[in-house]
Amino acid sequence: PDLIGLALGIYGLTQACLQIPFGMLSDKYGRKVIIAIGLALFAMGSIVAALSHSITGVVIGRALQGAGAIGATTIALIADLTREEHRTQAMATIGMCIGLSFTIALVVGPLLNSWIHVSGIFWLTALLACLGIVILYTLVPNPAKSILHRDAEVVPSKLFSVLKDKELLRLDFGILVSHTILMACFVVLPVAITQKAHLPIKDQTYLYLPVLVAAFFCMVPFIIIAEKKRKMKPIFLSAIVLVTLGQAILWLGFTHLTTIVIGLFVFFTAFNLLEASLPSLISKQAPAGIKGTAMGVYSSSQFLGIFLGGSLGGWLYGKHDISDVFLFCACLGLIWLVVAMGMAKPKHVATFMLDLGSLSPAQASDLQQELASHAGVEDVLISDEGVAYLKIDNEVADKELLLQYSKSE
Repeated sequence: PDLIGLALGIYGLTQACLQIPFGMLSDKYGRKVIIAIGLALFAMGSIVAALSHSITGVVIGRALQGAGAIGATTIALIADLTREEHRTQAMATIGMCIGLSFTIALVVGPLLNSWIHVSGIFWLTALLACLGIVILYTLVPNPAKSILHRDAEVVPSKLFSVLKDKELLRLDFGILVSHTILMACFVVLPVAITQKAHLPIKDQTYLYLPVLVAAFFCMVPFIIIAEKKRKMKPIFLSAIVLVTLGQAILWLGFTHLTTIVIGLFVFFTAFNLLEASLPSLISKQAPAGIKGTAMGVYSSSQFLGIFLGGSLGGWLYGKHDISDVFLFCACLGLIWLVVAMGMAKPKHVATFMLDLGSLSPAQASDLQQELASHAGVEDVLISDEGVAYLKIDNEVADKELLLQYSKSE
């Protein structure tokens, strides 16, 4: 069991280690080259795992898959291809695609296992990675130029300021715990459903699909309340309570299918809510022009959580029992709740960017003061590239007036 957990989690460790370095390398060698290398590494890892006849081989294959850490580089390419004024929507689309892919994988995974088995799934992922390379060079446009985008990429000189920001660290801890719980839970959940609740693997699709769909629709109203009614902190803390409650329900009733369905519904409603809330909170908390760096640390924390969840979940299952893994997850949720309760009330601000064109240092300084004087503008930074990064209150700031400063409009 500990090696099974390691096989699930090792992907997160190599992702966490290489995500930021790959993004930096793409600034020097080009986005598409690094993305292609990452997809090739992922394909190689898939093939190694598909051909393996031991769990050790699968661990090596999964580590190679994770070495294809192209998330940050892909976001940088999107930043190259979009104007500053439209980049937030582009990033939101990427986030939705990631969430949708997770849901699809969870639902179709059991079906694929019954049709082509585990090795076939690895062959399929290798094929999809190769298809990704084809799409990259045939359908994805070449950017006119690649520059450092402070809203989408890590700025090395700002890493220390992000790592000493207590509010950002609190959120980084949250995503780490969230994915530790997720991975630890899914080390033992399929075993519990198959061996204790007696539902065959091929039929588990019909358990996950309605639970995930129902959890999604139940989560949406809370997102609206958090943003529109400015109740972000109470909704966020309530979601952590529900994550903990979901794991407690699984701990107490993992031998009964009905209880498992209830526990999963509670867990995924809260988990989806937190997955949507945490990046928003990072964006709100990060100072102007440092969002990309904050998101880079956040993403690495997320992947580290995947590694810890798989490894610790497998170890606990091997040394103790299924119930102890769910209990461990519930205890982690309680620790997270205690840490999160001390968070400051989030400011209801959003990132807004303007392309100002070429400016002298004196012009940039004067314009920064002028932009900061507008109603609803909380923070402003003008980069050397002539891009203004603003933190604005959408309900107060006049976006049309601010857009008049943009050279691209």
